[in-house]
Amino acid sequence: MEKMDYQKQLKHLYGPSAKKVGIVAVPQMNFLMIDGEGDPNTSKAFSDAIEALYPVSYTLKFMVKKGATGIDYGVMPLEALWWADDMSAFSTGDKDAWKWTVMIMQPEFITQEMVAEATDEVARKKKPVSLPLVRFETFKEGRAAQTMHIGPFSEEGPTIEKVHLFIEENGSQRVGKHHEIYLSDLRRTAPEKWKIIVRQPMS
Repeated sequence: MEKMDYQKQLKHLYGPSAKKVGIVAVPQMNFLMIDGEGDPNTSKAFSDAIEALYPVSYTLKFMVKKGATGIDYGVMPLEALWWADDMSAFSTGDKDAWKWTVMIMQPEFITQEMVAEATDEVARKKKPVSLPLVRFETFKEGRAAQTMHIGPFSEEGPTIEKVHLFIEENGSQRVGKHHEIYLSDLRRTAPEKWKIIVRQPMS
């Protein structure tokens, strides 16, 4: 059986330094996604979205492992895109105005038909509230600056500022949406030990 570790294969995207900001070229990849809005710390929609994405992702993993290809791969970490209609909401702390897309990257051999089959299976077994909101979509981010933040969300500010300053110092501008990748399982890891990739697309 072939084993694939996408986090190792894509280390330049999923294993940045916590000491410095770097530039990456993010290729087109496929994701399971759910959109929503509101404060991630208090929004039931946010936790419901996570509880729907993981079962579908793991069902796909086991479908592939048991299938003709016999490939065994690790489910990728949770990611989220963040934005607001009025971007000052990020600096004023009005988290209820935040909008988000939570997502999990899928291997290139996963198809829309496989996602539909996996979603049906999850619906039969668990029926997560946000399961009908799951979609399978291609996303290409392009050139971006990123670094690793270690610690809770409440201490991310200086890390985000460092990334933004790096972009300005390189004569570029921020484009697209603020992107975070949660290498730690936020449901099971102490906040002070969270490893979060902070990524910002740039022109």
